[in-house]
Amino acid sequence: MAVPLSLANLETISARAGVPGYARSDLSRGILHFGVGNFHRAHQAVYLDRLFEKGLGQDWALVGAGVMQGDKRARDVLAAQDWLTTVVEQEADYSRAHVTGSMIDYIEPGNGEAILEALADPAIRIVSLTITEGGYFLDADDNFDPKHPAMAADAANPQDPKTVFGLIIAGLRRRQEKGLPPFTVMCCDNIPHNGKVTRNTLCGLTELSDPGMARWIRDNVSFPNGMVDRITPATSDRERKICSDEYGIEDGWPVFCEGFKQWVLEDDFPQGRPPLEEVGVQFVDDVTPFELMKLRILNAGHAVIAYPAGLLDVHFVHEAMEHPLVSAFLDKIEKDEIVPSVPPVPDTDTGEYYKLIVRRFSNPKIGDTVRRLCLDGSNRQPKFIIPVITDNLLAGRPVNGLALESALWCRYCFGETDSGRVIEPNDPNWDRLQERAVRAKTNPGEWLAMREVYGESASNPEFASRFSHWLNMLWRDGTQSTLEAYLKGL
Repeated sequence: MAVPLSLANLETISARAGVPGYARSDLSRGILHFGVGNFHRAHQAVYLDRLFEKGLGQDWALVGAGVMQGDKRARDVLAAQDWLTTVVEQEADYSRAHVTGSMIDYIEPGNGEAILEALADPAIRIVSLTITEGGYFLDADDNFDPKHPAMAADAANPQDPKTVFGLIIAGLRRRQEKGLPPFTVMCCDNIPHNGKVTRNTLCGLTELSDPGMARWIRDNVSFPNGMVDRITPATSDRERKICSDEYGIEDGWPVFCEGFKQWVLEDDFPQGRPPLEEVGVQFVDDVTPFELMKLRILNAGHAVIAYPAGLLDVHFVHEAMEHPLVSAFLDKIEKDEIVPSVPPVPDTDTGEYYKLIVRRFSNPKIGDTVRRLCLDGSNRQPKFIIPVITDNLLAGRPVNGLALESALWCRYCFGETDSGRVIEPNDPNWDRLQERAVRAKTNPGEWLAMREVYGESASNPEFASRFSHWLNMLWRDGTQSTLEAYLKGL
Protein backbone atom coordinates (compact mmCIF):
# COMPACT_ATOMS: atom_id res chain seq x y z
CA MET A 1 0.00 0.00 0.00
CA ALA A 2 1.36 3.42 -0.94
CA VAL A 3 2.21 5.96 1.76
CA PRO A 4 2.26 9.74 1.40
CA LEU A 5 5.68 11.26 0.81
CA SER A 6 6.81 13.05 3.98
CA LEU A 7 9.72 13.21 6.39
CA ALA A 8 7.76 11.09 8.84
CA ASN A 9 7.37 8.29 6.27
CA LEU A 10 10.94 8.15 4.98
CA GLU A 11 11.79 5.05 7.02
CA THR A 12 8.87 3.17 5.47
CA ILE A 13 9.72 4.47 2.01
CA SER A 14 13.37 3.41 2.39
CA ALA A 15 12.35 -0.22 1.84
CA ARG A 16 11.17 0.69 -1.67
CA ALA A 17 13.29 3.63 -2.78
CA GLY A 18 16.41 5.56 -1.87
CA VAL A 19 15.95 8.26 0.76
CA PRO A 20 18.21 11.04 2.07
CA GLY A 21 20.93 9.71 4.33
CA TYR A 22 21.46 13.13 5.85
CA ALA A 23 19.31 14.92 8.40
CA ARG A 24 17.32 17.90 7.20
CA SER A 25 18.43 19.73 10.35
CA ASP A 26 22.04 19.55 9.10
CA LEU A 27 21.20 21.71 6.07
CA SER A 28 21.14 25.49 5.84
CA ARG A 29 20.17 27.81 3.01
CA GLY A 30 22.71 28.92 0.46
CA ILE A 31 20.90 29.04 -2.91
CA LEU A 32 17.66 30.81 -3.81
CA HIS A 33 16.16 29.23 -6.91
CA PHE A 34 13.54 30.77 -9.21
CA GLY A 35 11.55 28.27 -11.26
CA VAL A 36 11.01 25.11 -9.22
CA GLY A 37 9.91 22.84 -12.04
CA ASN A 38 10.63 19.32 -13.18
CA PHE A 39 13.98 20.04 -14.79
CA HIS A 40 15.36 21.82 -11.76
CA ARG A 41 14.26 19.02 -9.46
CA ALA A 42 15.77 16.37 -11.77
CA HIS A 43 19.03 18.24 -12.24
CA GLN A 44 20.39 20.90 -9.87
CA ALA A 45 18.44 19.55 -6.89
CA VAL A 46 19.71 16.01 -7.59
CA TYR A 47 23.34 17.10 -7.80
CA LEU A 48 22.99 18.90 -4.46
CA ASP A 49 21.21 15.92 -2.91
CA ARG A 50 24.13 13.67 -3.92
CA LEU A 51 26.58 16.20 -2.52
CA PHE A 52 24.76 16.35 0.83
CA GLU A 53 24.85 12.54 0.95
CA LYS A 54 28.63 12.83 0.98
CA GLY A 55 28.44 15.21 3.95
CA LEU A 56 29.68 18.06 1.77
CA GLY A 57 28.35 21.55 1.06
CA GLN A 58 25.43 21.26 3.46
CA ASP A 59 25.28 25.04 3.85
CA TRP A 60 24.14 25.28 0.20
CA ALA A 61 20.58 23.97 0.54
CA LEU A 62 17.89 25.26 -1.81
CA VAL A 63 15.12 27.74 -1.11
CA GLY A 64 12.49 27.90 -3.84
CA ALA A 65 10.90 31.06 -5.23
CA GLY A 66 8.51 31.89 -8.04
CA VAL A 67 6.44 34.67 -9.58
CA MET A 68 4.08 32.74 -11.88
CA GLN A 69 0.50 31.83 -11.05
CA GLY A 70 1.27 28.13 -11.37
CA ASP A 71 4.02 28.42 -8.78
CA LYS A 72 1.41 28.67 -6.02
CA ARG A 73 0.02 25.23 -6.74
CA ALA A 74 3.53 23.82 -7.06
CA ARG A 75 4.45 25.19 -3.66
CA ASP A 76 1.30 23.77 -2.07
CA VAL A 77 2.08 20.29 -3.38
CA LEU A 78 5.68 20.39 -2.20
CA ALA A 79 4.79 21.91 1.16
CA ALA A 80 2.42 19.00 1.85
CA GLN A 81 5.36 16.60 1.43
CA ASP A 82 7.96 18.59 3.41
CA TRP A 83 9.64 19.87 0.19
CA LEU A 84 10.64 16.31 -0.75
CA THR A 85 10.56 15.00 -4.34
CA THR A 86 10.59 11.45 -5.71
CA VAL A 87 12.95 11.31 -8.67
CA VAL A 88 12.49 8.19 -10.82
CA GLU A 89 15.35 7.46 -13.22
CA GLN A 90 14.35 5.26 -16.15
CA GLU A 91 16.52 3.57 -18.74
CA ALA A 92 15.77 0.68 -21.09
CA ASP A 93 17.28 -1.84 -18.67
CA TYR A 94 16.45 -0.37 -15.26
CA SER A 95 14.25 1.95 -13.22
CA ARG A 96 15.01 3.30 -9.77
CA ALA A 97 13.52 5.86 -7.42
CA HIS A 98 15.22 8.16 -4.95
CA VAL A 99 13.70 10.80 -2.69
CA THR A 100 15.66 14.06 -2.71
CA GLY A 101 15.73 16.47 0.21
CA SER A 102 17.98 19.28 -0.99
CA MET A 103 15.21 21.91 -0.91
CA ILE A 104 14.38 23.11 2.60
CA ASP A 105 11.88 25.90 1.95
CA TYR A 106 9.79 27.55 -0.76
CA ILE A 107 8.77 31.18 -0.34
CA GLU A 108 5.08 31.88 -0.90
CA PRO A 109 4.75 33.02 -4.54
CA GLY A 110 3.52 36.58 -4.75
CA ASN A 111 5.12 37.53 -1.44
CA GLY A 112 7.62 39.96 -2.91
CA GLU A 113 8.82 41.22 0.44
CA ALA A 114 9.67 37.71 1.64
CA ILE A 115 11.60 37.05 -1.57
CA LEU A 116 13.51 40.33 -1.16
CA GLU A 117 14.36 39.45 2.43
CA ALA A 118 15.78 36.14 1.27
CA LEU A 119 17.76 37.83 -1.51
CA ALA A 120 19.27 40.17 1.07
CA ASP A 121 20.14 37.30 3.43
CA PRO A 122 23.96 36.99 3.58
CA ALA A 123 23.56 33.20 3.66
CA ILE A 124 22.21 33.32 0.08
CA ARG A 125 25.33 33.41 -2.08
CA ILE A 126 23.88 32.03 -5.33
CA VAL A 127 20.60 32.87 -7.06
CA SER A 128 19.79 30.31 -9.74
CA LEU A 129 17.12 30.27 -12.44
CA THR A 130 15.18 27.80 -14.60
CA ILE A 131 12.49 30.08 -16.04
CA THR A 132 12.39 28.60 -19.61
CA GLU A 133 13.88 30.02 -22.77
CA GLY A 134 11.03 32.50 -23.13
CA GLY A 135 11.54 34.06 -19.70
CA TYR A 136 14.47 36.33 -20.58
CA PHE A 137 12.62 39.04 -22.55
CA LEU A 138 14.76 38.84 -25.69
CA ASP A 139 14.22 40.20 -29.18
CA ALA A 140 14.93 38.39 -32.47
CA ASP A 141 18.67 38.96 -32.08
CA ASP A 142 18.71 37.60 -28.50
CA ASN A 143 19.16 41.09 -27.09
CA PHE A 144 17.17 42.48 -24.18
CA ASP A 145 13.77 43.81 -25.24
CA PRO A 146 13.05 46.98 -23.20
CA LYS A 147 9.62 47.33 -24.82
CA HIS A 148 8.23 44.15 -23.34
CA PRO A 149 5.26 45.11 -21.12
CA ALA A 150 6.59 43.22 -18.11
CA MET A 151 9.96 44.96 -18.37
CA ALA A 152 8.38 48.37 -18.89
CA ALA A 153 6.18 47.85 -15.82
CA ASP A 154 9.12 46.89 -13.58
CA ALA A 155 11.19 49.80 -14.92
CA ALA A 156 8.38 52.21 -14.08
CA ASN A 157 7.97 50.81 -10.58
CA PRO A 158 11.31 49.33 -9.42
CA GLN A 159 10.25 49.46 -5.75
CA ASP A 160 7.48 46.94 -6.38
CA PRO A 161 8.86 44.49 -8.95
CA LYS A 162 6.76 41.66 -10.36
CA THR A 163 9.28 39.76 -12.49
CA VAL A 164 12.20 37.58 -11.49
CA PHE A 165 14.64 40.14 -12.85
CA GLY A 166 12.99 43.05 -11.09
CA LEU A 167 13.17 41.14 -7.82
CA ILE A 168 16.84 40.25 -8.31
CA ILE A 169 17.69 43.89 -8.97
CA ALA A 170 15.83 45.00 -5.86
CA GLY A 171 17.56 42.26 -3.87
CA LEU A 172 20.98 43.36 -5.07
CA ARG A 173 20.12 46.94 -4.16
CA ARG A 174 19.25 45.87 -0.61
CA ARG A 175 22.54 44.00 -0.30
CA GLN A 176 24.38 47.05 -1.58
CA GLU A 177 22.65 49.22 1.02
CA LYS A 178 23.57 46.74 3.77
CA GLY A 179 27.19 46.57 2.64
CA LEU A 180 26.85 42.90 1.68
CA PRO A 181 28.66 41.38 -1.29
CA PRO A 182 26.42 40.48 -4.24
CA PHE A 183 25.30 36.92 -4.84
CA THR A 184 26.25 35.07 -8.01
CA VAL A 185 23.43 34.76 -10.57
CA MET A 186 23.51 31.29 -12.13
CA CYS A 187 21.27 30.56 -15.11
CA CYS A 188 20.34 26.89 -15.59
CA ASP A 189 18.21 27.30 -18.73
CA ASN A 190 18.95 25.93 -22.20
CA ILE A 191 20.09 29.19 -23.77
CA PRO A 192 23.37 29.82 -25.62
CA HIS A 193 25.71 31.80 -23.36
CA ASN A 194 23.03 31.71 -20.68
CA GLY A 195 25.07 33.66 -18.16
CA LYS A 196 25.69 36.46 -20.63
CA VAL A 197 22.02 36.52 -21.63
CA THR A 198 20.97 36.72 -17.97
CA ARG A 199 23.38 39.58 -17.33
CA ASN A 200 22.15 41.47 -20.39
CA THR A 201 18.53 41.18 -19.31
CA LEU A 202 19.28 42.14 -15.73
CA CYS A 203 21.46 45.10 -16.67
CA GLY A 204 19.12 46.15 -19.48
CA LEU A 205 16.19 46.34 -17.09
CA THR A 206 18.25 48.17 -14.46
CA GLU A 207 19.46 50.69 -17.05
CA LEU A 208 15.85 51.79 -17.64
CA SER A 209 15.49 53.17 -14.12
CA ASP A 210 18.96 53.37 -12.53
CA PRO A 211 22.00 53.54 -14.87
CA GLY A 212 24.35 53.81 -11.90
CA MET A 213 23.05 50.56 -10.45
CA ALA A 214 23.38 48.93 -13.86
CA ARG A 215 27.07 49.85 -13.95
CA TRP A 216 27.52 48.46 -10.43
CA ILE A 217 25.92 45.14 -11.46
CA ARG A 218 28.16 44.87 -14.53
CA ASP A 219 31.25 45.53 -12.41
CA ASN A 220 30.41 43.40 -9.38
CA VAL A 221 27.97 40.58 -10.11
CA SER A 222 29.10 37.27 -11.57
CA PHE A 223 27.04 35.41 -14.21
CA PRO A 224 28.78 32.11 -15.02
CA ASN A 225 27.74 30.41 -18.25
CA GLY A 226 26.61 26.82 -17.93
CA MET A 227 25.42 23.84 -19.97
CA VAL A 228 22.75 21.65 -18.40
CA ASP A 229 21.30 18.41 -19.74
CA ARG A 230 18.80 15.80 -18.65
CA ILE A 231 15.69 14.71 -20.52
CA THR A 232 12.82 15.35 -18.12
CA PRO A 233 9.21 15.06 -19.30
CA ALA A 234 6.24 16.74 -17.66
CA THR A 235 4.48 14.94 -14.81
CA SER A 236 1.06 13.46 -15.52
CA ASP A 237 -1.26 10.99 -13.81
CA ARG A 238 0.76 8.26 -15.55
CA GLU A 239 3.86 9.14 -13.55
CA ARG A 240 1.95 9.56 -10.29
CA LYS A 241 0.41 6.11 -10.77
CA ILE A 242 3.77 4.44 -11.51
CA CYS A 243 5.24 6.11 -8.44
CA SER A 244 2.40 4.76 -6.31
CA ASP A 245 2.08 1.29 -7.85
CA GLU A 246 5.75 0.42 -8.31
CA TYR A 247 7.41 2.29 -5.45
CA GLY A 248 4.59 2.65 -2.92
CA ILE A 249 4.97 6.44 -2.74
CA GLU A 250 2.09 8.89 -3.00
CA ASP A 251 3.88 11.89 -4.46
CA GLY A 252 1.75 14.73 -5.80
CA TRP A 253 4.51 15.83 -8.17
CA PRO A 254 7.13 13.15 -8.84
CA VAL A 255 9.82 13.70 -11.44
CA PHE A 256 10.62 11.08 -14.05
CA CYS A 257 13.84 11.43 -16.04
CA GLU A 258 16.54 9.53 -17.85
CA GLY A 259 19.55 8.21 -15.98
CA PHE A 260 21.95 10.45 -17.91
CA LYS A 261 22.67 13.93 -16.62
CA GLN A 262 25.35 16.52 -17.38
CA TRP A 263 26.33 19.91 -16.01
CA VAL A 264 29.27 21.97 -17.30
CA LEU A 265 29.93 25.28 -15.53
CA GLU A 266 32.37 28.14 -15.75
CA ASP A 267 34.03 28.45 -12.36
CA ASP A 268 33.18 32.07 -11.52
CA PHE A 269 31.66 32.23 -8.03
CA PRO A 270 33.21 35.08 -6.01
CA GLN A 271 31.18 34.28 -2.87
CA GLY A 272 31.97 30.58 -3.02
CA ARG A 273 30.06 27.59 -4.35
CA PRO A 274 29.23 24.00 -3.42
CA PRO A 275 32.01 21.51 -4.28
CA LEU A 276 29.90 20.07 -7.08
CA GLU A 277 32.91 18.59 -8.84
CA GLU A 278 32.66 15.88 -6.17
CA VAL A 279 29.40 14.68 -7.76
CA GLY A 280 30.26 14.95 -11.44
CA VAL A 281 29.85 18.63 -12.39
CA GLN A 282 32.56 19.67 -14.83
CA PHE A 283 34.09 23.10 -14.19
CA VAL A 284 35.75 24.75 -17.18
CA ASP A 285 37.15 28.11 -18.24
CA ASP A 286 34.81 28.36 -21.25
CA VAL A 287 31.56 26.43 -21.56
CA THR A 288 30.87 27.59 -25.14
CA PRO A 289 31.98 24.45 -27.02
CA PHE A 290 29.97 22.18 -24.72
CA GLU A 291 26.78 24.24 -24.82
CA LEU A 292 26.93 24.65 -28.59
CA MET A 293 27.28 20.89 -29.01
CA LYS A 294 24.33 20.18 -26.76
CA LEU A 295 22.05 22.95 -28.03
CA ARG A 296 22.55 21.87 -31.62
CA ILE A 297 22.88 18.10 -31.58
CA LEU A 298 20.32 17.47 -28.81
CA ASN A 299 17.95 20.45 -28.71
CA ALA A 300 17.87 21.01 -32.46
CA GLY A 301 17.57 17.25 -32.83
CA HIS A 302 14.49 17.31 -30.63
CA ALA A 303 12.91 19.86 -32.96
CA VAL A 304 13.79 17.78 -36.00
CA ILE A 305 11.81 14.76 -34.78
CA ALA A 306 9.07 16.73 -33.02
CA TYR A 307 7.08 18.25 -35.86
CA PRO A 308 6.99 15.34 -38.33
CA ALA A 309 6.07 13.03 -35.44
CA GLY A 310 3.39 15.44 -34.30
CA LEU A 311 1.88 15.63 -37.76
CA LEU A 312 1.91 11.83 -37.98
CA ASP A 313 0.03 11.50 -34.66
CA VAL A 314 2.96 9.91 -32.82
CA HIS A 315 2.60 10.35 -29.06
CA PHE A 316 5.88 9.39 -27.37
CA VAL A 317 9.41 10.40 -28.36
CA HIS A 318 10.69 6.81 -28.33
CA GLU A 319 7.85 5.91 -30.72
CA ALA A 320 9.04 8.70 -33.02
CA MET A 321 12.49 7.11 -33.00
CA GLU A 322 10.90 3.76 -33.91
CA HIS A 323 9.25 5.37 -36.96
CA PRO A 324 11.62 4.61 -39.86
CA LEU A 325 11.01 7.90 -41.67
CA VAL A 326 11.33 10.12 -38.59
CA SER A 327 14.50 8.44 -37.34
CA ALA A 328 16.04 8.51 -40.84
CA PHE A 329 15.13 12.20 -41.14
CA LEU A 330 16.95 12.91 -37.87
CA ASP A 331 19.99 10.89 -38.92
CA LYS A 332 20.36 12.62 -42.27
CA ILE A 333 19.97 16.16 -40.93
CA GLU A 334 22.30 15.53 -37.99
CA LYS A 335 25.05 14.05 -40.16
CA ASP A 336 24.66 16.40 -43.13
CA GLU A 337 23.80 19.72 -41.50
CA ILE A 338 23.90 19.83 -37.69
CA VAL A 339 26.98 17.90 -36.51
CA PRO A 340 29.22 19.57 -39.13
CA SER A 341 28.18 22.97 -37.71
CA VAL A 342 29.59 22.11 -34.26
CA PRO A 343 33.19 23.27 -33.66
CA PRO A 344 35.62 20.93 -31.87
CA VAL A 345 34.77 20.20 -28.23
CA PRO A 346 37.56 19.40 -25.72
CA ASP A 347 37.98 15.66 -25.17
CA THR A 348 34.75 14.94 -27.06
CA ASP A 349 33.94 13.10 -30.28
CA THR A 350 30.82 14.83 -31.66
CA GLY A 351 29.95 11.77 -33.73
CA GLU A 352 29.91 9.60 -30.61
CA TYR A 353 27.94 12.30 -28.79
CA TYR A 354 25.30 12.08 -31.51
CA LYS A 355 25.11 8.30 -31.06
CA LEU A 356 24.54 8.91 -27.35
CA ILE A 357 21.72 11.32 -28.19
CA VAL A 358 20.05 8.68 -30.39
CA ARG A 359 20.15 6.18 -27.52
CA ARG A 360 18.68 8.75 -25.16
CA PHE A 361 15.87 9.74 -27.54
CA SER A 362 15.07 6.03 -28.00
CA ASN A 363 14.65 5.31 -24.27
CA PRO A 364 11.28 3.47 -24.12
CA LYS A 365 10.71 4.11 -20.41
CA ILE A 366 11.15 7.86 -20.16
CA GLY A 367 7.64 8.64 -21.41
CA ASP A 368 8.70 11.94 -22.98
CA THR A 369 5.98 13.22 -25.30
CA VAL A 370 6.20 14.60 -28.81
CA ARG A 371 3.86 17.40 -27.76
CA ARG A 372 6.38 18.58 -25.15
CA LEU A 373 9.08 18.74 -27.82
CA CYS A 374 6.74 20.75 -30.06
CA LEU A 375 6.03 23.26 -27.28
CA ASP A 376 7.10 26.91 -27.56
CA GLY A 377 8.64 26.76 -31.01
CA SER A 378 8.53 30.55 -31.33
CA ASN A 379 11.15 30.74 -28.58
CA ARG A 380 13.03 27.51 -29.26
CA GLN A 381 13.46 27.73 -33.03
CA PRO A 382 15.48 30.98 -32.87
CA LYS A 383 17.78 29.44 -30.26
CA PHE A 384 18.26 25.91 -31.56
CA ILE A 385 17.50 25.80 -35.30
CA ILE A 386 18.00 29.26 -36.83
CA PRO A 387 21.64 29.64 -35.62
CA VAL A 388 22.54 26.40 -37.43
CA ILE A 389 20.85 27.67 -40.59
CA THR A 390 22.69 30.99 -40.32
CA ASP A 391 26.09 29.35 -39.77
CA ASN A 392 25.58 26.87 -42.58
CA LEU A 393 24.59 29.58 -45.04
CA LEU A 394 27.69 31.57 -44.14
CA ALA A 395 29.92 28.50 -44.45
CA GLY A 396 28.34 27.22 -47.66
CA ARG A 397 27.00 24.09 -45.97
CA PRO A 398 23.57 22.66 -46.88
CA VAL A 399 20.31 23.85 -45.28
CA ASN A 400 17.88 21.67 -47.21
CA GLY A 401 16.89 19.48 -44.27
CA LEU A 402 16.65 22.42 -41.89
CA ALA A 403 14.39 24.19 -44.39
CA LEU A 404 12.14 21.12 -44.28
CA GLU A 405 12.22 21.16 -40.47
CA SER A 406 11.07 24.77 -40.57
CA ALA A 407 8.31 23.93 -43.04
CA LEU A 408 7.17 21.11 -40.76
CA TRP A 409 6.97 23.55 -37.85
CA CYS A 410 4.86 25.90 -39.98
CA ARG A 411 2.59 23.02 -41.05
CA TYR A 412 2.23 21.91 -37.39
CA CYS A 413 1.19 25.43 -36.34
CA PHE A 414 -1.68 25.27 -38.83
CA GLY A 415 -3.26 23.29 -36.01
CA GLU A 416 -4.22 20.04 -37.69
CA THR A 417 -2.35 16.76 -38.20
CA ASP A 418 -2.24 14.88 -41.49
CA SER A 419 -5.12 12.71 -40.27
CA GLY A 420 -7.26 15.76 -39.51
CA ARG A 421 -6.87 15.66 -35.74
CA VAL A 422 -6.91 19.08 -34.11
CA ILE A 423 -3.63 20.19 -32.54
CA GLU A 424 -4.42 22.10 -29.38
CA PRO A 425 -2.56 25.40 -28.80
CA ASN A 426 1.05 24.59 -27.98
CA ASP A 427 2.90 27.91 -27.95
CA PRO A 428 2.55 31.20 -26.05
CA ASN A 429 2.09 32.84 -29.46
CA TRP A 430 -0.16 30.14 -30.91
CA ASP A 431 -2.89 32.41 -32.26
CA ARG A 432 -0.39 34.55 -34.15
CA LEU A 433 1.50 31.52 -35.43
CA GLN A 434 -1.68 29.81 -36.58
CA GLU A 435 -2.80 32.89 -38.48
CA ARG A 436 0.54 33.01 -40.30
CA ALA A 437 0.49 29.28 -40.99
CA VAL A 438 -2.95 29.62 -42.61
CA ARG A 439 -1.68 32.42 -44.87
CA ALA A 440 1.53 30.52 -45.61
CA LYS A 441 -0.47 27.64 -47.07
CA THR A 442 -0.85 29.70 -50.24
CA ASN A 443 2.06 32.10 -49.69
CA PRO A 444 5.04 30.48 -47.88
CA GLY A 445 6.77 33.84 -47.57
CA GLU A 446 4.21 34.85 -44.94
CA TRP A 447 5.88 32.45 -42.51
CA LEU A 448 9.42 33.59 -43.20
CA ALA A 449 8.30 37.20 -42.67
CA MET A 450 8.59 36.58 -38.91
CA ARG A 451 11.86 38.46 -38.53
CA GLU A 452 11.80 37.97 -34.78
CA VAL A 453 12.29 34.26 -35.52
CA TYR A 454 14.29 34.07 -38.74
CA GLY A 455 16.30 37.27 -38.75
CA GLU A 456 18.36 37.60 -41.92
CA SER A 457 18.04 33.93 -42.82
CA ALA A 458 14.63 34.58 -44.33
CA SER A 459 16.22 36.84 -46.95
CA ASN A 460 18.54 34.12 -48.21
CA PRO A 461 17.23 32.95 -51.62
CA GLU A 462 18.44 29.37 -51.17
CA PHE A 463 16.78 28.91 -47.79
CA ALA A 464 13.57 30.68 -48.83
CA SER A 465 13.36 28.57 -51.99
CA ARG A 466 13.85 25.27 -50.19
CA PHE A 467 11.37 26.26 -47.46
CA SER A 468 8.70 27.07 -50.06
CA HIS A 469 9.42 23.84 -51.91
CA TRP A 470 8.96 21.71 -48.81
CA LEU A 471 5.93 23.54 -47.44
CA ASN A 472 4.13 23.23 -50.77
CA MET A 473 4.97 19.52 -50.88
CA LEU A 474 3.72 18.99 -47.32
CA TRP A 475 0.36 20.43 -48.28
CA ARG A 476 0.19 18.60 -51.59
CA ASP A 477 1.55 15.16 -50.63
CA GLY A 478 1.53 14.95 -46.82
CA THR A 479 4.26 14.44 -44.24
CA GLN A 480 5.11 10.82 -45.04
CA SER A 481 5.60 11.36 -48.77
CA THR A 482 7.58 14.56 -48.13
CA LEU A 483 9.96 12.79 -45.78
CA GLU A 484 10.39 10.03 -48.35
CA ALA A 485 11.22 12.61 -51.02
CA TYR A 486 13.79 14.31 -48.78
CA LEU A 487 15.46 11.01 -47.90
CA LYS A 488 15.68 10.16 -51.63
CA GLY A 489 17.41 13.48 -52.26
CA LEU A 490 14.55 14.98 -54.25
